Amino acid sequence: MVLQTDPPINLMNAPASGKISLLATTYLWFAKAASFLQSPLLLIVRLYWGWQFFLTGKGKLENLGRIAEYFASLGIPLPYLNAALAGTTECVGGLLLVLGLGARLVSLPLTFVLIVAYLTADLEAVKTLFTNPENFLTADPFQFLFAVVLVLAFGPGAFSIDALIARRFRSAKTSR
Repeated sequence: MVLQTDPPINLMNAPASGKISLLATTYLWFAKAASFLQSPLLLIVRLYWGWQFFLTGKGKLENLGRIAEYFASLGIPLPYLNAALAGTTECVGGLLLVLGLGARLVSLPLTFVLIVAYLTADLEAVKTLFTNPENFLTADPFQFLFAVVLVLAFGPGAFSIDALIARRFRSAKTSR
């Protein structure tokens, strides 16, 4: 796509304000075009990481005794209950992420589960966050945490049940 201006601007002879105007117009066009990538990216993040959450939670629930023993070894109080809560949160939260239903809301308990995972199973990575950030970035919870923070910050995108509900409420509100 060629950016059309009226009249055509010759950048070599244009005044500085014209160059800035053309630059601003070009940047705004680029930003608008790039924003079309937001919803497909959020869909991919939700589908992949939501499914990973589901599988991880399902694995915890299917092996509750073993997970509870691991939680106990980390010093987590009420290990059986906390293993069941973590597994259920991951399993149900993952499915909700996949659907894009209550995605921002479900990102909060998932974030909490991941922070607890960092503070118990990967505490050394947290302690060395600023001195050795690679430990934090390569720890198991990082990619899960990054995905839910993306969804929390930007929402689930246009390809979600949340977006359908929002459109329905907007159309109902404007038809009154």
